[in-house]
Amino acid sequence: MIIGVPKEIKAQENRVGAVPAMVLDLVGAGHTVLVEGGAGLGAGVADESYRAVGAKLVGSAAEVYGQADMIVKVKEPLPAEYKLIRKGQILFTYFHFAASRELTDAMLASGAHCFAYETLVHRHSLPLLTPMSEVAGRMAVQVGAVCLEKHNGGRGILLGGVPGVEPATVVILGGGVVGTNAAKMAAGLGADVRLMDIDLDRLRYLSDVMPANVTLLHSSPIAIREQIVHADLVIGAVLVQGARAPRLIRREDLKVMKDGAVIVDVAVDQGGCIETCRPTTHADPTYVVDGVLHYCVANMPGAVPRTSTFGLTNATGPWARKLAGMGAQKAAQDAVLGTAANILAGACTHQGVAEAFGLPFRAPGSVL
Repeated sequence: MIIGVPKEIKAQENRVGAVPAMVLDLVGAGHTVLVEGGAGLGAGVADESYRAVGAKLVGSAAEVYGQADMIVKVKEPLPAEYKLIRKGQILFTYFHFAASRELTDAMLASGAHCFAYETLVHRHSLPLLTPMSEVAGRMAVQVGAVCLEKHNGGRGILLGGVPGVEPATVVILGGGVVGTNAAKMAAGLGADVRLMDIDLDRLRYLSDVMPANVTLLHSSPIAIREQIVHADLVIGAVLVQGARAPRLIRREDLKVMKDGAVIVDVAVDQGGCIETCRPTTHADPTYVVDGVLHYCVANMPGAVPRTSTFGLTNATGPWARKLAGMGAQKAAQDAVLGTAANILAGACTHQGVAEAFGLPFRAPGSVL
């Protein structure tokens, strides 16, 4: 199979879909790998590094899409790429379809086979979402701390305080991978952390592994409202696999928050768990609603592309090789790769995406 790796074109997105070690593995399995020139430069990977392991460098995205049977990316295709995607072509990337009807309709119309990193389930976990969730959770605390600085529009609060001055209060909505990593970072900096989740078993587990300055709380609309009154920083870290994120904080709730408090909504890729969330970019990351500073960058890990690229491809590489080896038809019937099949040949094959837009759902194995 011919596998193409185009350069990412999303604003300030410097990650790349494959690194030389992954290319070497794919070439060793008998595949041809095309890499768009300069695709890896943002992550510190030179073109020559790809050539050295057997990749073929091409000059444009049009050449990559035009020749490849399968495309490996990081972020969802943008409108400029829609016209390049061919019927029957396999796309393996983050899609987050439930957050965009435009993207969903475009991929349905393309006739391509869309396998999404974020919905692949293996051993009851989401292994291709986990590494970027780890990055985003840790980054949420870093960017939140910076946003709290007065000159950036925040309350002028040091996250960990100093002796004699209380630390910031950090409220984290969701105790999954993002929330757990955010809590570790915030706690390590000395903040007063309140981590909220609806899963009591998860809370019991977290109580055994979190430090003493992390308070575990059962999440409910009333409990969330009570906690955000005290919050200097709120981190939205809720995920419903493949579906739109639930709205946990409404606009009217912002009225009870402190002026200059900060919200970092990591769930923005899936539509956001804060009603006032809208996607922003690294170039213009924040905006203010009712006195509360919002940071809603949709590709947070893109700010640390070296770490993010290698963390991501460590996880995606083996699955890309398996998908390329099986092809779309067999992969759609596979117990694991079938869970990543969101759109196949013009049919919606993921229940969460279908429910988000009222589309007819077809089981992946019944389409091809």
